[in-house]
Amino acid sequence: MKKFLGFLFLTIALTSCDNSKSYEQYKIIENSDINYPIIPLPAKMEMANGRFLIDENTRIYAAASLQSEADFLAEILSTASGASISNITEEDSATHGIYLKIDANIQNEEGYKLDVAYDKIEISGKNPKGVFYGIQSLRMLMPPKSENEAVADLSIPAVVIEDAPRYPYRGMHLDVGRHMFPVEFIKKYINLIALHKMNRFHWHLTEDQGWRIEIKKYPKLTEVGSVRKGTMVEKNWDENDGEEYGGFYTQEEVKEIVAYAQSKHIVVIPEIEMPGHALAALAAYPELGNDTGPYEVATKWGVFNQIYAPKEETFKFLEDVLTEVMELFPSKYIHIGGDEAPKKEWKESAQAQEVIKREGLKDEHELQSYFIQRIEKFLNKNGRQIIGWDEILEGGLAPNATVMSWRGMDGGIDAAKQGHDVIMTPGSHLYLDHYQADPETEPLAIGGLTTVKKTYSFEPTPEELSEEEAKHILGAQGNVWTEYMKTSDYVEYMVLPRMSALAEVVWTPREKRDWADFKSRLKKLSERYDTLDYNYAKHVFEEDETLVEKDTITSGAGE
Repeated sequence: MKKFLGFLFLTIALTSCDNSKSYEQYKIIENSDINYPIIPLPAKMEMANGRFLIDENTRIYAAASLQSEADFLAEILSTASGASISNITEEDSATHGIYLKIDANIQNEEGYKLDVAYDKIEISGKNPKGVFYGIQSLRMLMPPKSENEAVADLSIPAVVIEDAPRYPYRGMHLDVGRHMFPVEFIKKYINLIALHKMNRFHWHLTEDQGWRIEIKKYPKLTEVGSVRKGTMVEKNWDENDGEEYGGFYTQEEVKEIVAYAQSKHIVVIPEIEMPGHALAALAAYPELGNDTGPYEVATKWGVFNQIYAPKEETFKFLEDVLTEVMELFPSKYIHIGGDEAPKKEWKESAQAQEVIKREGLKDEHELQSYFIQRIEKFLNKNGRQIIGWDEILEGGLAPNATVMSWRGMDGGIDAAKQGHDVIMTPGSHLYLDHYQADPETEPLAIGGLTTVKKTYSFEPTPEELSEEEAKHILGAQGNVWTEYMKTSDYVEYMVLPRMSALAEVVWTPREKRDWADFKSRLKKLSERYDTLDYNYAKHVFEEDETLVEKDTITSGAGE
């Protein structure tokens, strides 16, 4: 096959039309605001008259480096048209094309330009990631039902968009320690992240109630640590369902999920909890504890006193675990938890007290800092960096750590003032395990009340920071803790549409955000949820403006 100026040509046979049809008639079609329901709202968008008709003459031209993006677009258009790609050949005289290009003049690493005219579409990015985001915007200009069925006379409204995200870190989290979900759902969740132009998937893999990732050097982590004898019933600490619950992801499944996320330009950040939230690991390897066993995988929710002992055997174990984790996850960041680690056992442990004396530490908080810094040095030596919940500030922050601020904004503010990078994820606005309407009428949740409007109102960069300090705010993340989310349907219900609100918070310039306008676009996006078979909450479309929004937080980062 011949190459023509470095471009490959994909021919897409689309809706049946007369080849002699003139595209001039589409040049003057008037469009209205309702034709541009893009979420997150682009930084700059100029609407115009005219529509690009997709027919049997439509072709996709892409640089060789954008072949994956071209395939993704071809799949979208094929589904929307009911036809499939017919062939790949060199460029011919056809002019009704969609051009995917790399443009080095685009400044932002994730920026893109989308130019739709009646006779041509151009999508440019500084790199493939930007082109991918441009395709997602193009996708939202198509009818929602085109996601899974052919649309007659499929056309796209004319527009010029110059766009780039406000923040480099735009994340969604999912806890699989309490309840885990099939690989196919994890992919569906990743698709949802990609649709919203978010770029980080924080995968919470270890917990008191279950260890969910295969570690070959320590098989008992999954043989023993992945299974609990039962689960507490609702919020009744004295009642247990008595049903064994277990499961884990094999390393092959992890590789499959990581590769799938990479194809969507999403980085998967694994979380391996330490020094607390370690009961499942201690049940498997009790010698790593503070001689307070026997240990059992937790059957209740909450915070437990049993944590790792700060001894050499523990550090060797964690380094071995993290070595296998690093082989599976190419992400720069490895999340090490660091939250909700009670110090009772360390206060009562002669061995822990000896470490405090030996290292010249002031107290158990500094001992936790010592613990975290040991792990950080190991990860830094291997070219990685740590993220931890804001408790890692206590006792002194590890030198290169990034802080995930969940207990409000103060931890993030303190870290930024110390020169550390921060990801904002306060429970008040971004904990998506909170109720989103009256608890009396909602399925069981952990507590709190966070409406879509409240999430949309969130501002990641605190006013208390100077311009230089504010540069350390990398972005924000929505957290999904699954104590009461037993099914994937319920995860979707709790995530949507609050995730859509967060997507606009972290992408769109602050001055362009408008609640009323967002709600109108969200209504159109909800039709896409329907087509894509996502379960979602509908309160925002029937919103009771008198609903009192409480800031009650009854759960922790990793309760």
